[in-house]
Amino acid sequence: MTQQKLNSKAFVSLSARLTAAMRSQETARCDRLFNDPFATQLAGADAFAFLAQRKIQPEQDGRPYVVVRTRFFDDFLLAKQLPQVVILASGMDTRAYRLLWVADTKVYELDQLEVLRYKDAVLKDATPTCQRYAIAADLTQPWSHLLLDRGYRTDLPSVWLIEGLLMYLDIPQVHTLLTTVSQLAVAGSWLGLDVINTTAIPSTTDSSFQGYWRSGCDNPEELLADYGWKAKVIQPGDEGAHFGRYTRKLPPRDVPNVERVFLVTAQKFPR
Repeated sequence: MTQQKLNSKAFVSLSARLTAAMRSQETARCDRLFNDPFATQLAGADAFAFLAQRKIQPEQDGRPYVVVRTRFFDDFLLAKQLPQVVILASGMDTRAYRLLWVADTKVYELDQLEVLRYKDAVLKDATPTCQRYAIAADLTQPWSHLLLDRGYRTDLPSVWLIEGLLMYLDIPQVHTLLTTVSQLAVAGSWLGLDVINTTAIPSTTDSSFQGYWRSGCDNPEELLADYGWKAKVIQPGDEGAHFGRYTRKLPPRDVPNVERVFLVTAQKFPR
């Protein structure tokens, strides 16, 4: 990335396709943690060129974060098997096509119109393994009505995934998003998300993708409890979140001044 940052829409598109490129590279491995047969086409040649030019490798420094995160949330979603799944800022996510859902599962994908149009065009000949609903939405604006209009039911439990998004929102936007999700999710629903800590927020002069990070959270358990969720938080590399591939071990959470990312799963409890 150049010192001149991409505009918001261009950044979202490139970021989503770079993630697809990393998933494609993982799929090509003999010891792959998941199989995404659509990732190569979704990424496009320019995404692979971007990674090569900047020498970005998923396995760099024993931290294949995107790979481990993908597998972690694959397992999370499949373990719950609730009738409704909502993926916010879905990007080039292909779980609606590559995971084996139980019959009649509805998967709702929300993202910017341009992102969904691109993905739908690439996947026009692919068949979802669920009932898939693509919903164009700006998640920084009111969007719950768009979900309800497509058949989402607030009287049924649901699984929510917010993957690779919260760090790009400012703090008020994070709280607004969590408020909306919590209003739509009935008790017994589940939520999966990743979030960085405040130490990981870079300076405003950072010209990398991390330069777009706006917010972090040092205590996701406390944050989500305020919205009615009981959370479990682990770090990549911990037991249950390394899959034999994430070899860099972070110090305990009470050690200060360490950049961290958290993988969070939470269940909505009655209030």
